[in-house]
Amino acid sequence: MADEFRLDWDGDKVLALMSDASFDGSELAAEHLLQVSSGLAPHEEGDLERSGEVSSDRASGLVAVSFDRSYAVRQHEDMTLRHDDGRQAKYLEEPMGTERDVMLALIAKAAGKPLGGP
Repeated sequence: MADEFRLDWDGDKVLALMSDASFDGSELAAEHLLQVSSGLAPHEEGDLERSGEVSSDRASGLVAVSFDRSYAVRQHEDMTLRHDDGRQAKYLEEPMGTERDVMLALIAKAAGKPLGGP
């Protein structure tokens, strides 16, 4: 007697679950980026650092990290400004590169959960 195997595949459901999980992972990755970039943001009174936030829109699939002060762009882009030790210009751009592997791992781990991953 042969063993029998049956598989009911609902590809649309699987894709939806993976998409939702990937979005959750993107939010986790953005939170990680915010934490690292906040620690690098120029700090005089802490307003710039505290203004950092993650915003997301599940419908569009977009996740963003931003700093909401009128001087945030200048502090980020002007490489001639002096900053306290451990603080710097490119406080958001640099960790996008240095933390890339960590962020991708967070997304991949979350995306794998619907498939029985950890």
